[in-house]
Amino acid sequence: MIIDGHTHVWPRWPYEPAVPDDSSRGSYENLLHTMDAAGVQRALLVNARITRSADNNEYGAAAVAAHPDRFAQVVDLDGRWDPAYHTPGAADRLRGLVEQFRPAGVSHYLAPENDGWLRSREGRAVFEVAAEAGLFVNFACAPTWQADLRAVAREFPSVTILVNHLAGVTLWPGGVEEALEMTVSAEDLPNLMVKVSGFAYGTDRPWGYPNRQALEVARALHDSWGPHRLVWGSDWPSVVAHLSYRQSLEIVREHATFIDSAALPLVLGGNLSRVLSREVVA
Repeated sequence: MIIDGHTHVWPRWPYEPAVPDDSSRGSYENLLHTMDAAGVQRALLVNARITRSADNNEYGAAAVAAHPDRFAQVVDLDGRWDPAYHTPGAADRLRGLVEQFRPAGVSHYLAPENDGWLRSREGRAVFEVAAEAGLFVNFACAPTWQADLRAVAREFPSVTILVNHLAGVTLWPGGVEEALEMTVSAEDLPNLMVKVSGFAYGTDRPWGYPNRQALEVARALHDSWGPHRLVWGSDWPSVVAHLSYRQSLEIVREHATFIDSAALPLVLGGNLSRVLSREVVA
């Protein structure tokens, strides 16, 4: 089974410029059609309440209700654009989301500046709720957060942590080498995983398939974290501004030759299947 670890769905297009197919370009029906064409069986719907998307958690829940065998919801909690970002009460807000939506995981978009929230009482309370509810926690974050992610991964070994888009390494203003110094670690933390996704980010030629500079970052993460901690994701529909959905898959399946053939099925779905089944790896 191939599982897409990073998609979004929206009932209206949230980005500029406006598009003529506003109500369908980011719809879950369109995503399902795209997945079928590429032979992808399941996908995580990473909700993001950005522009024109205040109801994105509700829309993600509707998608899962319509296709429970194809989609798993990752609810948006207090993203960095939200007025509630890192204000008191995040754990209680997460409890409310769990009660309302019964999601597989929770997503939190962190600002580039590390304000210490992850290791604060408020941040740790969110992880306590995630542990109680059996949720994984999904982060969009810059490499400045990596040391703190390792710390909470140690403290909460039953909670899987997923990090978006090559751990933000290709987008780091200080350059890839500096970003990797913060991200690469010899410590094996099985519950801290990274998505091999977002290959078009951080380059002046995002359409340059197969995006070999990003592939080298993926190689470094593979060599450091191991294939058992990698998860493929397409970043649909954002990816299609630069690459096709099929290309987002084939970058990993065909061009990431550093992944052993025996381990490739893990990266393309096996690792995430284990997370969704709430299997804890020691």
